[in-house]
Amino acid sequence: MNTNNLKSILMRPEISTFIMFVVIMTGFFIANENFLSARNIRIVMGITPEYIIVAIGIAILMISGEFDLSVGSVFALVPMTMVQLVHQGMPPWVAIALGLSIGIAVGFVNGFITLRFGIPSFIATLGMLYIARSLTTVATGGFPPPFPHELPNELFVFQFEVFRASLFWMLGVAFIAGIMLHRSNLGNWIYSTGGDTAAASSMGIKTNNVKMFCFILCGFLAGFAGMIQTFRIEAPLPSQGYLLELESIAAAVIGGVSLFGGVGTIFGAAIGAILIRFLESGIIMARIDAEWFRAGLGSLIIISVVFNTWVVRRGENMVHKNQAEENENSSQKNNSVTESKDE
Repeated sequence: MNTNNLKSILMRPEISTFIMFVVIMTGFFIANENFLSARNIRIVMGITPEYIIVAIGIAILMISGEFDLSVGSVFALVPMTMVQLVHQGMPPWVAIALGLSIGIAVGFVNGFITLRFGIPSFIATLGMLYIARSLTTVATGGFPPPFPHELPNELFVFQFEVFRASLFWMLGVAFIAGIMLHRSNLGNWIYSTGGDTAAASSMGIKTNNVKMFCFILCGFLAGFAGMIQTFRIEAPLPSQGYLLELESIAAAVIGGVSLFGGVGTIFGAAIGAILIRFLESGIIMARIDAEWFRAGLGSLIIISVVFNTWVVRRGENMVHKNQAEENENSSQKNNSVTESKDE
């Protein structure tokens, strides 16, 4: 590997996350050889796709420079709405479409309040967190309704020999989101908007439209992920998605997404979500009190931010050093040419 390739790798924000992922996986494997067994991997990856989908939505929104603290409540509200509509006699696919439209509507309201009134998205979506969670609880009267088996849950969570169908849905979401973010003009607009909104506006980018799209996408993906989890457990729970908003932001931050916008990748967010789920599994298999998971997650967030900053700075220093060497070589070459002309 030449120096230029090494520098380009170090400059990627998710590289530190991948390094930590390998280190943590190795550590838990040393503590318990069954940690990386096919059975445990199948169990962990069976519940991880929905968390990755939410993390992808949060990551895209954070890259645009905004937050959404309501995703955990939307995660519960959308499938609860879907189930209740089916119980009212609505055709399953119509109920699914209307349920997902609730996630889109919540995302739109979050974006409208934030952008129209200039309220920080942290505050606007914090209010929506409580509103959506309250609506979910009130709709059930405190008792979760029975799961209607006419819903096509096998399409989304069918258990193959190794993984569930939800893994393929997650891969599809990640692929489409990755193409959009990294291979399209819309992706460039999202990065530009999050990096410097004023500069992006001066370039003709409609930054409010870009952010509104990201809010709506985030709400839709949160609802879609909640629907998948409801299909998997075959029970719509009012408490579903509790504290998911914090874990999703944690996954994005661990994956190298900047809190200030303009930096991050889909791959990094996915790795961050997977790392959190394997951290939880590793603590349980190491026979450590499960309450230490939150402490481990908090430590992981701090370490990942510090390590990621160090890795990126290391790459930047290598770039600056290389530029200085090139300038020095160019100066020496020019001096040699001048001296030869004088002679």
